[in-house]
Amino acid sequence: MPPTLSAPGYQQVSIADLGTHLSQVTFVVVDLETTGGSPKDSAITEIGAVKVRGGQVLGEFQTLVDPGHEIPPYISVLTGITSMMVATAPRIDAVLPGFLEFARGAVLVAHNAPFDLGFLKAACAESGIPWPGAASVDTAVLARRLLSRDEVPNCKLGTLAPYFSAATSPTHRALDDARATVDVLHGLFERLGPLGVTTLEELTGLTRQIDPERRRKRHLADGVPHGPGVYLFRGPRDEPLYVGTSTDLRSRVRSYFSSSEQRSRITEMVRLAHRIDTISCAHALEAAVRELRLIAEHKPRYNRRSRFPERALWVRLTEEPFPRLSVVRRVRPDAGVFLGPFPDRRAADAAVAAVHEVLPLRQCTARLSPRTPVSACVLAGMGRCGAPCTGAQSVVEYADIAAVFAAAVHSDPRPLMAPLLDRVDRLAAEERYEDAAVLRDRIAVLVRAVRRRQRLESLAAVPELVLARPDGTGGWELSVVRYGRLVAAGTAPSGSTVRRVLPGLLATAETLPGIDVAPTTSVDETELVLRWLEKPGTRLVQLTGTLASPAPGTGAYSGFLGQVEAGRAERDPFADGRSLGTRARPERIASPA
Repeated sequence: MPPTLSAPGYQQVSIADLGTHLSQVTFVVVDLETTGGSPKDSAITEIGAVKVRGGQVLGEFQTLVDPGHEIPPYISVLTGITSMMVATAPRIDAVLPGFLEFARGAVLVAHNAPFDLGFLKAACAESGIPWPGAASVDTAVLARRLLSRDEVPNCKLGTLAPYFSAATSPTHRALDDARATVDVLHGLFERLGPLGVTTLEELTGLTRQIDPERRRKRHLADGVPHGPGVYLFRGPRDEPLYVGTSTDLRSRVRSYFSSSEQRSRITEMVRLAHRIDTISCAHALEAAVRELRLIAEHKPRYNRRSRFPERALWVRLTEEPFPRLSVVRRVRPDAGVFLGPFPDRRAADAAVAAVHEVLPLRQCTARLSPRTPVSACVLAGMGRCGAPCTGAQSVVEYADIAAVFAAAVHSDPRPLMAPLLDRVDRLAAEERYEDAAVLRDRIAVLVRAVRRRQRLESLAAVPELVLARPDGTGGWELSVVRYGRLVAAGTAPSGSTVRRVLPGLLATAETLPGIDVAPTTSVDETELVLRWLEKPGTRLVQLTGTLASPAPGTGAYSGFLGQVEAGRAERDPFADGRSLGTRARPERIASPA
């Protein structure tokens, strides 16, 4: 009988055997409280951490930390941690060794991990302690990959904790927030099983997952050239899906088929795409302008910005014997004074409310006749209106009041702004801080709108100007602008001169009917041109007409706007600037092709 051969020593292993199973991984969930939003000028005031493995809590770490300076009052209101509470607490260099020992060998977990880990790394660097370089998991990003917007509106900790029935509610105290994050982490782990993610390696690679279908479409970028321009993804019926712009078309388009592109809507768009069209441009300004025009024309479903420029809102001072303020969508020449545009109704209403605080313009919508008096409304009794409807105010007297608003829009906002700012000071002196803050924010909206209107109007009134910017290689990027619209773009390469190229550029430039006929372009396009004009290094080559800012304008209110922005940052110094919106549908993991 022949000898029996033993089977080769091969064994089929499951995917769970190819990495560290999540049930065997020790996680340390950490949360920090700090004196501000950046480790450059802020410090840690509290560290809270929870060590877990296999769904079981192994230990907790919590300590207050002396930041070395006073804790700002608004931080104390937010976190409940005061300077007195941390007066006897250890400094961060004394706390870090204990925390790092607690977290030794574990995977660090945090909600908005760049914030917490950024502070810890900065503290280690300042204390001369080497950072261990542990693996990390961001529950905010993980939630964004696994939850749909039908389940939660966003992926903030305060939203996810009640959704997963966390035993501890987030309170802006480190240990409470860490405990809540533990429950969120376990809730997210329950979503990983159906997706086939069972190991630490698969978990950390989840955010870098490349859809095989998207990878197979890399050939769509084969013919895309280098250089600035616009690209347009087209769908199965040749419909525009998405329009974008780049200074290097080939590199940008190729990135849509790599792991660097993780936006859910873009992933979905790439799956639908059948073709990519490109338009090479002379420089970045031409590319940005063409992108705006294509988005406004085609309204691609996967573009979010600039799809509906016609939806912008304006505040109009009507043309009638007793004009009033009205929020409208269209600007018509010689139809009154227009202020804007505003991005939404809320901003427009805030500007109108600010004007009504100091100008007794009528707020009723009926048309009034100087010859037919009617009864007054309650605003007249409150002193908020001069009651022109009753004949108590003549057309000339009322026109003097309306002229203050018109002057503010066109050139001099001081008569309108001065009483508004005085009112803010009076409210603050009376300790009516909430009312003062509301009025201050309304004034800021009004000032920004006036400033934007004046800047755009000054450029839109210029019949023609030629701009040049250095291209970085010894040549020049040229733009011809008429009434705020880009009508020609070109380059003067190194070795050539602008004057030699300019005649041909002007000869082929788009001809416009003129500013008195109709607006020649969108506000967004004029704003793009204006920003390009104001960049350092831009040269004014040729000008027809006058390019000037109105005087005195809004320059005197730059300090006020800066204070408002600083106050807004102080109100929420820990705001996560990343997009944490949920996906249209949960992530699906597929095996590589």
